[in-house]
Amino acid sequence: MNYNILIAEDDTDITELLSLYLGSDGYHIHTAQTGLQALDIIASEKIDCAVIDIMMPEMNGYDLLQKIRETNNFPVIILSARNLDSDKILGLNLGADAYLTKPFNPLEVTAYVRAALRRCYDFASDTAPSEPQSQSSELIVKDLRLDLMKFVLYKKNRVIPLTPAELKIVMKLMQSPGRVYTKAQLYTCIGGEFYESDDNTMMVHISNIRGKIEEDPSNPQYIKTVRGLGYKIEAD
Repeated sequence: MNYNILIAEDDTDITELLSLYLGSDGYHIHTAQTGLQALDIIASEKIDCAVIDIMMPEMNGYDLLQKIRETNNFPVIILSARNLDSDKILGLNLGADAYLTKPFNPLEVTAYVRAALRRCYDFASDTAPSEPQSQSSELIVKDLRLDLMKFVLYKKNRVIPLTPAELKIVMKLMQSPGRVYTKAQLYTCIGGEFYESDDNTMMVHISNIRGKIEEDPSNPQYIKTVRGLGYKIEAD
């Protein structure tokens, strides 16, 4: 499939470099130099994934991400020179699927885009046949129900809005209730190879998920932390 990729970046050199590498993978590229231009493109084109900068004129990347998440659930990868943990955590909290810092390797960005597209749009092919319940059209754990046809999570028949990354994590956990997954295993299901620096990223994703599904996120009843190992979802 010829996916549509949006690059929102005001540095033309970076835009041209990313367009070259992503275009060579067969993707159709749309570019915007401001956040407002990016919104116009999203309104008029079917965008499948976006790579956005933070520091842009007219509308910064954080505000752009918030606007995107109001109506769209496609993967968003932040590519920014801002490398503080607080910047990364804010971006992930607002709904980014990954946060990469500059200077960057264009091959790494391409790999993240490829992984994000695969994980977001090819759930069926990425679910191993041996996984419990993988042949069912839904996964159910307590009051949570994940529709595998629409890829929508419900809690007591109420839709729980999740980003693509959060949805992949929840699906992985719900496929095997009670099984403990390490941070590296969960990160692999959303973005490919795990690096030490991705440790905080997974913690933020888990915190965001708990904030959406738990009655009291400080005392989680669904996603439990197994100290020194990782996370699991309680079956009962």
